Amino acid sequence: MERTRQLIADTAIALFSEQGFDATTVEQIAAAAEVGPRTVYRYYPTKEALVVRFTEDTLNTALEELRALPEEVPLPQALFEVVDSVRRTVEGDSERRKVVYRIIVRTRSLHAELRAVNWLWRESLAEEIGRRTEGRTADMVAALAAANVAAVVEIAVAEWARSEETGALGLAVERALALLRTGEVPVPTPTSTPPPAPTSA
Repeated sequence: MERTRQLIADTAIALFSEQGFDATTVEQIAAAAEVGPRTVYRYYPTKEALVVRFTEDTLNTALEELRALPEEVPLPQALFEVVDSVRRTVEGDSERRKVVYRIIVRTRSLHAELRAVNWLWRESLAEEIGRRTEGRTADMVAALAAANVAAVVEIAVAEWARSEETGALGLAVERALALLRTGEVPVPTPTSTPPPAPTSA
């Protein structure tokens, strides 16, 4: 079953790359994979799911690896392992992942699906952060920590996709994390004095 699922996904990505996402039909994917359209839908309820699953599987793998880490691992190190898991997965399938990324960027119908996947993953990550700290981390702190991890992943992958250099993803991750650690990323801060009231004409 997993072999069929993978074959369908691989076939779909190849066709999307050649013909474009919108121009490729489920019937064409089924014919190229030598399965029936009903088999495609059994594994992937929508055409969008054929692309989004690559991101979903990558993020879920990272979350499962976090859950498997011993409780005594310090949280900052555990969160780095989440980011590094994504890096390893993407670099291990670099050529196809770039194709998938470009398909997503060019296809508006995929954006909403991807946002939903990212939001659910970030919520699950925040829950795990809260669990690992046994309630010592307030909900908002856990949510902000998860948002930081998600932002580093998203921005680093975007930098990698635009680069042709080997190891670009690892370098982008290092740079993003360094910027957060050194405080170079501006944080919204209220002014010490209120702005002047508008004058009437």
